[in-house]
Amino acid sequence: MSSAQAVGRSALTSVVGRMNKGVVTSGELVVLGLEASKAAVTDIATRRFSWSEFMLQAWFMTRVSLLPTILVAIPFGVITSVQIGAVAAEIGATSFSGAVNGIGVLRQGAPLVTSLMIAGAVGSAICSDLGARTVREEIDALKVMGISPVQRLVAPRVVAALVVALLLTVIVAMTAMITAFIMNVGGGTISSGAYLASFISFSQPTDLLLAEFKALVFGFIATIVAAHKGLSASGGPKGVADAVNQAVVLSVILLAMANVAITQAYVMLVPQGIA
Repeated sequence: MSSAQAVGRSALTSVVGRMNKGVVTSGELVVLGLEASKAAVTDIATRRFSWSEFMLQAWFMTRVSLLPTILVAIPFGVITSVQIGAVAAEIGATSFSGAVNGIGVLRQGAPLVTSLMIAGAVGSAICSDLGARTVREEIDALKVMGISPVQRLVAPRVVAALVVALLLTVIVAMTAMITAFIMNVGGGTISSGAYLASFISFSQPTDLLLAEFKALVFGFIATIVAAHKGLSASGGPKGVADAVNQAVVLSVILLAMANVAITQAYVMLVPQGIA
């Protein structure tokens, strides 16, 4: 066998191995998501849910993500208003800037900013915490004592992430929309009445429901990915660091794919038009 053939076969083997690993990881994520959901619902119904762990994790997630989320939402609102305002002024459609800004923030901006903050700030913390517990064999100790790590550690974090994601989405939407309103109305490009009237005419209650639904899905995905990578970490501190990096990257990719799928389904199923 020539060297070129050997290199080609090695590359093919590497690609096949990565594909197999990706399929296995996808299956493990689905299984973990189902187990965490079942554990959360069952424990809440039977009053065995760890509310103390839930409150601790919810407070931690809020504390580490609230301020960064607001600081990201403000420039997001500025950039959106500047870009949309410039295009609207060129085509003489400044009266529609309120609708475009508001709907864009609700449907896309707010849930995405929230999910990225959860994946980056919250997800990395969850992954590092569970990863450290895994390499210190604390997870194995829980299993030996008959305690499910998914029920004790993952389920409260998933529920906390869902609640925090819902609240952060509202905060991001309000912050970005108020910023865009100040930029447009304060700059004198449009009156406050026209800005609000265009937003009210084109927006729908389902836009807010879409944003909150996205927040739930994105928060769930980011938390499950972080928990999976943390529970599968190995190799000491370096393994935990690698797991955190993989969790953040994989979360961003999955969130982008989920956003496209949900947005396309919404456009296809919900009638669009002037209210």
